Amino acid sequence: MSKIQQTSKSPSYNLATMPLMRGHYKVLIAGSMEQIIGAALSTVVGVMIPMIQLASATGFSSFMQGIMGAMALIGIAIGSTVIGYFADRDGYLGWFRACPLLIIAGSLLVLLFPTEPWILIGLFLAGFGVGGGYSLDSSYISEIMPDKWKIFMVGVAKGTCAVGFILAAVICWAILKGYPHAAIWNQMMWIIIAMGVVAFLLRLNFTQSPEWLMEKGKTQEAQAAARKLLGVNVTVPAPPASPVAAAKVSYLDMFKGRNLRRVILTGIPWACEGLGVYGFGVFLPVLVMALGIERGTETGIDKVMNSVEMTAVINFFILPGFALGLLLIKRINHIKMLAWGFIICALGLGMLLAAYCLHLPLWVSVAGFIIFEIFLNAGPHLITFILPSQVFPIEVRGTGSGIAAMLGKVGAVLGVFFMPMLLKWGGIVVLLWVSIGVQLLGALITIIFRPKNQTAQADVKTETK
Repeated sequence: MSKIQQTSKSPSYNLATMPLMRGHYKVLIAGSMEQIIGAALSTVVGVMIPMIQLASATGFSSFMQGIMGAMALIGIAIGSTVIGYFADRDGYLGWFRACPLLIIAGSLLVLLFPTEPWILIGLFLAGFGVGGGYSLDSSYISEIMPDKWKIFMVGVAKGTCAVGFILAAVICWAILKGYPHAAIWNQMMWIIIAMGVVAFLLRLNFTQSPEWLMEKGKTQEAQAAARKLLGVNVTVPAPPASPVAAAKVSYLDMFKGRNLRRVILTGIPWACEGLGVYGFGVFLPVLVMALGIERGTETGIDKVMNSVEMTAVINFFILPGFALGLLLIKRINHIKMLAWGFIICALGLGMLLAAYCLHLPLWVSVAGFIIFEIFLNAGPHLITFILPSQVFPIEVRGTGSGIAAMLGKVGAVLGVFFMPMLLKWGGIVVLLWVSIGVQLLGALITIIFRPKNQTAQADVKTETK
């Protein structure tokens, strides 16, 4: 029986109202890879920095540590903006496949040429690829999912970054356990290369976004793309009366009027969240050692191994944080989740600060870290990723998501860059006070720039039921 005959006899579905199919999960997995890789990259860099300090005769200055920790994030910030803009104009598919190739190329540079200039170039290039994926992942997933599942599945995609944090920390620990030598620091990049290869292979049999094609008036191509992705007869909702012009809104227009409020609401809290996710994520092994909560009293590479082990334990709580957020995402207004998440994160860091200053038992410090990680990922880390696809209209969705992701990574870059500086200037106490202030700033901006009318508030509350 021919494919045409099979298609004609199979049931027909509407893309907006159909049940979840196997193809939806394939899109979810392929569209989540940059979330996993970005988290893994920050963890790997955080492990490499103390290893380089041990392997090198002179080590890195605190300034150079900050630059190395921030370089991938600079790449993410630029990549998310540049690729998001071109994807809106030219379509998602080409860039969706190119992003993992950029990640692989950058990682290979670090692996093959482990000197300072090439390390920085390689990390920037890998980050550029990850950033491009950030601007496309949520759009791809939200545009192919049924209306009932859009926001939840975008949240699940963001939650997969927990897999990257945990997996990278566990693999790094296992490598060091089997071969405890600081000189192998650059071999850790094999983790990122392998993930990049998997991402590229998952996207070989992909298509252009059906909704993007519909918005450009390419109805037949949209129908064919949806059927290829989902493997069933699918009717894509009718396009607008006239195709949306490419690059209809300029970058300058994105910073005016309602778009400016959207940019502030989606971008500034994402920047505040970036310090918690990446500032702490990259330097977590270093912070564990600064707080004195690593297991054991060893020195050298054994001390690094113990800090990586504690990092893996702390990173584990990212996963239940996302799980909690996904349970609440249909029940609680997303703006409230974002604001309260920031506030409770600040309380967790305050608990960590009190435990350090007052020499409280170890479990208090660990509990503070756990509260911080759970509510960071249940609130700000989850909601800041979801928000752009909710508040920006489709004709500027890639651009708006790219700008929001870029601002998020600017915050992450500043957090990562100044993390070792703050440790040098004022120690862990100053670092924690600054971090608490940033979390409270995120809550304040969220409250001030929240949607003012009921319709807009409903748009960021729950997905369509």
